[in-house]
Amino acid sequence: MELFEALHGRTTVSKVKQDALPRETIEKLLSAAVQAPNHHKVRPWRFVVLTGNGRMKLGDVMAASFADRNPGAPADGLDKTRALPLRAPVVIAVGADKPSEARIIEEENIAAASAACQNILLAAHALGLGAIWRTGEWARDVKVKEFLGFAADQHIVGFIYVGYPESSPEPYTRVGFEDRVTWVE
Repeated sequence: MELFEALHGRTTVSKVKQDALPRETIEKLLSAAVQAPNHHKVRPWRFVVLTGNGRMKLGDVMAASFADRNPGAPADGLDKTRALPLRAPVVIAVGADKPSEARIIEEENIAAASAACQNILLAAHALGLGAIWRTGEWARDVKVKEFLGFAADQHIVGFIYVGYPESSPEPYTRVGFEDRVTWVE
């Protein structure tokens, strides 16, 4: 797939089949991710790939955390929360390392990990897969971070849900850049 075709044709795909992805395919996504630019070549991204029972374990942690924050929550609310990671056969949690040296700026690490997420999305699109980048409260949840092996103060920049699309995504035209740019000459 040509670069500009990928950039302009990629779209969020939230409905995917539950068919497992081959490990080689997931590794292609991760290989694309680490091509992202990063200042000082510190490679600040961390990936946790959840498949099979790993997604169920994450769902259990999410439900337990939800229950702690919402005492007396109805069982159906806990079940809904528990099922969140089951929306795709692969969930890739992407974290950003905290700076390890004074010259490293935290925002740069977050930006690099975010660029890695975009690379995963573009690679998924090029491979004919569907993907969606999610954040929300679970990216900030301390118990979720702990389960994934991240420190409480470490940033999770996203959960990338990946699978074979249930149907062909509808292309849509994005709004242009013209109202978001200032030219200084």
